[in-house]
Amino acid sequence: MKRTYLKYTFLTFALLSTALSCKITKTYRQPDLNTTDLYRNQQTTDTTSIAALPWEKMFADTVLKSLIHEGLYNNLNLKIAVQKIYEAQAALGQSKAALLPSLSANANATRSKQSAASLNYPAGIAINTLTTSYQLGLSSSWEADIWGKLTSAKRAAFNTLLQTDAAKRAVQTQLIADIANNYYTLLALDKQLEITSLTLKNRIKDVETMKSLKEGAVVNGAAVVQSEANRYAAEVAIPDIKRSIRETENAIDILVGRPPGPLNRLKLDAQKQTDSLQTGIPSQLLKNRPDVQQAEYAFRSAFENTNAAHTYFYPSLTITASGGWSNLQLKDFFVGSIFYNLAAGLTQPIFNQGINKARLKTAQAQQMEALYNFQQSLLVAGQEVSNALYAYQTAAEKGDARSKQIAALTKAVDYTQELLRYSSATNYTDVLTSEQNLLSAQLDGVNDRLQQLQAVVNLYRALGGGWK
Repeated sequence: MKRTYLKYTFLTFALLSTALSCKITKTYRQPDLNTTDLYRNQQTTDTTSIAALPWEKMFADTVLKSLIHEGLYNNLNLKIAVQKIYEAQAALGQSKAALLPSLSANANATRSKQSAASLNYPAGIAINTLTTSYQLGLSSSWEADIWGKLTSAKRAAFNTLLQTDAAKRAVQTQLIADIANNYYTLLALDKQLEITSLTLKNRIKDVETMKSLKEGAVVNGAAVVQSEANRYAAEVAIPDIKRSIRETENAIDILVGRPPGPLNRLKLDAQKQTDSLQTGIPSQLLKNRPDVQQAEYAFRSAFENTNAAHTYFYPSLTITASGGWSNLQLKDFFVGSIFYNLAAGLTQPIFNQGINKARLKTAQAQQMEALYNFQQSLLVAGQEVSNALYAYQTAAEKGDARSKQIAALTKAVDYTQELLRYSSATNYTDVLTSEQNLLSAQLDGVNDRLQQLQAVVNLYRALGGGWK
């Protein structure tokens, strides 16, 4: 009867505690975040986004695909991110285990000797003061999660796991973008080296032409010296371009996890331009951007830590049990030697030097920090999309004008060179100016093309592409 009463008392207490716990801990709801006009005047209701494209379909260059594939397998930062996921998985397993009772086995033998004088027995009574006892048993302890403390800790650990997974995906999207951007930079440098090398050959010919014209008294010695200086100006630019090529190759090698070395690649002119740059709607960044998801999971984890901090103000119920065999003789160890005990205890904090208040204030402050980081990550994501879109648009706008500029400057070089040979209406300074302007425009045209290619890559990453 007493056992039945005790059982129903604990059951009633547990049900009441569960009902009360609903008022202590709160249920997570995603905060209201304003995503209107995140892309800055890019208003659309079309949810189609290039972020949904797998990276294999986003890039057409087979060499670039091979480099990205290698990077996803060998990049060390990505491997570190995967290890952090394993750490979070272990922490989640530990938090789940906290909801279960602990169970431990123990076996011990104790030999003790007592003082006969301390026993205070009458004189003449023989007492064995040397004894040996043996014990074998199990012990268990369980904390009832009546206020949701352990459940909140488990949810916090689960969100930390999701946070590390999102962080890994953020590393992956950034890795793909870094490899692609560096690859395109390498192609642009190759093109600039090609243009500069061709310019150098032409200027070497110019020097010989100026010497011939000087012999014919068409130009003076100043024109010859200027032509030589112009030739050397192109020549000294080549080592810098080659150095940049070497550094970019080494950067790509690090990204793909290999020692520095030369890289095979295609040409800049062979790159195909993506026609469609669909961005979807701004609210899709909450699901597509791994770093935004990472920030939200961090906020959810902080939210659950605040829930857990609230529960420390309420009593905890711990149930302990132990049992086994205990005997003074090994030969009859299991005969009549069973023992057990069961205990339940409530612990209500009364005064603990403000630890619980400090824990709650800390958790609340960390929750607000995580919320602000979440909001900031979304704003940064919108900014990156806007910047990438505008970079692509401005590069495209320059394309037609740049082509016309290069064509006009090419004619200007031809005309001034012809005038220098057959007319006194010009001098070598005009030739020099037109040649320098042409080289500058040609190099700027390569940069325009690079800007366009990298803008597409940056837009793809900014929208959250690369991890699906």
